[in-house]
Amino acid sequence: MTRARSSVVAWTILGASAIAAVFHMYAAGVSPFTALIQRPVHLALMATLGFLGVGVQARRKSKKGDDNDDDDEDEDEAATAEAPRVGWLNWTFVGLSVLSCLYLASESQELVSRSGNPTRLDLIFGAVTILLVLELARRATGWGLVTVCLLALAFAFTGPYLPGFLAHRGYPVTRVIEQLYLSTEGIWGVPLGVSADFVYLFVLFGAVLDTAGGGALLIALANKVAGRTRGGPAKTAAVASAFMGSLSGSAVANVVTTGTFTIPLMKRAGFRPFFAAAIEAAASTGGQLMPPVMGAGAFILATWTNIPYLEVATAAIIPAILYYVALLAAIHFRAGRMGIEPGGMGEPEKISDKLHLLLPLVAIVILLAMGRSPMRAAFWGVSSALVMAFLRPATRPSMAQLGLIMERAGRGAVQVAAACAAAGIVVGVASLTGIGLRMSELIVTVSQGNLLIALILTGMGSIVLGMGLPTTAAYVVLAALGAPALVQLGVPLLAAHLFIFYFGCISNVTPPVSLAAFAAAGIAGSPALKTAVSAALLAGAGFVVPFMFVYGPELLLVGSPVGIGVAFVTAVLGVIGLASGSMGYARRPLAHWERALAVVAALLLVLPDVATDGAGLIALGVVFFRAE
Repeated sequence: MTRARSSVVAWTILGASAIAAVFHMYAAGVSPFTALIQRPVHLALMATLGFLGVGVQARRKSKKGDDNDDDDEDEDEAATAEAPRVGWLNWTFVGLSVLSCLYLASESQELVSRSGNPTRLDLIFGAVTILLVLELARRATGWGLVTVCLLALAFAFTGPYLPGFLAHRGYPVTRVIEQLYLSTEGIWGVPLGVSADFVYLFVLFGAVLDTAGGGALLIALANKVAGRTRGGPAKTAAVASAFMGSLSGSAVANVVTTGTFTIPLMKRAGFRPFFAAAIEAAASTGGQLMPPVMGAGAFILATWTNIPYLEVATAAIIPAILYYVALLAAIHFRAGRMGIEPGGMGEPEKISDKLHLLLPLVAIVILLAMGRSPMRAAFWGVSSALVMAFLRPATRPSMAQLGLIMERAGRGAVQVAAACAAAGIVVGVASLTGIGLRMSELIVTVSQGNLLIALILTGMGSIVLGMGLPTTAAYVVLAALGAPALVQLGVPLLAAHLFIFYFGCISNVTPPVSLAAFAAAGIAGSPALKTAVSAALLAGAGFVVPFMFVYGPELLLVGSPVGIGVAFVTAVLGVIGLASGSMGYARRPLAHWERALAVVAALLLVLPDVATDGAGLIALGVVFFRAE
């Protein structure tokens, strides 16, 4: 711990972090708890850490960044040192959070018997919990999510006074509190359940692996794969961020973790600061789309749709590959246009003494493939990661590092827990008022049954909502409001939810509010808006791929092997064409009309039709093979 924290605060944080680790490991590996025990205890622990400054202020400060290649421990200590002073108000919030959450956990058995007839104490604790969740979300994620929650609450109270399809009979304060606090359809709903059951454990897994040197190992492996090619440092950043982002589930966290290393390397290789930052932002955003972990959103998707997580992760493989093929192609073309030659990473780091750290990742994949629950897979992943870390002196953590691991896990889980709890408020109000069904009807009516228009409207809504919200919260809200409309228009359930998930993720690099791009710009010292625009261009496949798998379900591994193979090949060529057009380079610099033709070719290859595929291939051939 650092001198910036008092000993009382430091020991409280360490104690809460240790209890969180033991509690979640016990629930996952020994004896699970009921929902109304697991979720309140989880929130109580995360709120304790959050109100003491863990995972809140440090996350914002880390956007400053620098060009130093600091190790993880130094980063954590620096972030901790920036934590705000803990005054009496924060301690009050901690006490109230623990009291209100544990009250519900202790009364969980009696709640069923008094359903619909809450006591005065129930309502008091419920009101306190709602206010605390809003404040925690404000500190952890900013005002965007809180504003959405406040609008949802206002909507619940003012129903009789609203116009048109928004009107409803309205609900008293007591009924809203009962919905949000005394049931599993509000704060304690599916989003927080996923945070409590899966997300914390995977964040803990990432903390163990990274502290033991797993993060450096992944970067070294990425260097061996792409470091010697044209634009090698940038490609290394993309590959490493794909691995790391899949574990972290947060584009911003991924940027400030890998970006402090990769952005300076890209700048030294010849990439301009804004473009180096844009590459890191686009790569980190795509990590949330990369199996097998895919961050918190994928677990919520699986739970929400009742689709096995393995099926979700399997279906997401080809779309994730397409995203990164497009990104790597864009990097390659940009490097060619700038005249950047292969190399720039130096000699690859020796990794033989750390390869055993990959075994826990393999174990998780195998367990998921065997049909084990993500909760159980995460338990064995954490356990095996600890065993692997202690095998060799080079990766063995000290006692101080074990404490750091638990605190890092808490820091990474606080934002997700806060976002999930707050999103539960929106979902609870939507369920209570029935606005989700009415929004779906509105989308169907406005689109007049046209699937393309409905997809565009839903995608735009996902982007706009995702600009101010974490990916998890954005997905939850849109899953409740927009997904039913797509399903009603004939889109398969998994494709509809993945469509929303993709656009919620890509909002991290979509101007004007591009949180991942802004974080990367801070590290690179580049203009924020210019970085965001470049990141959106680099992540262009993220806007196109969702349409591809909606119109071509073969990309979600639905259909015959031949059909899947053809769809994959044409899709790969399509995203390469998109990257070529956006970067203005193929085998040589492209004229304006060639860039436009490359983009048109890419869009033609989106549609799963022989005629459009043929036209797209011809157009792409003209771009790549026309004589100079």
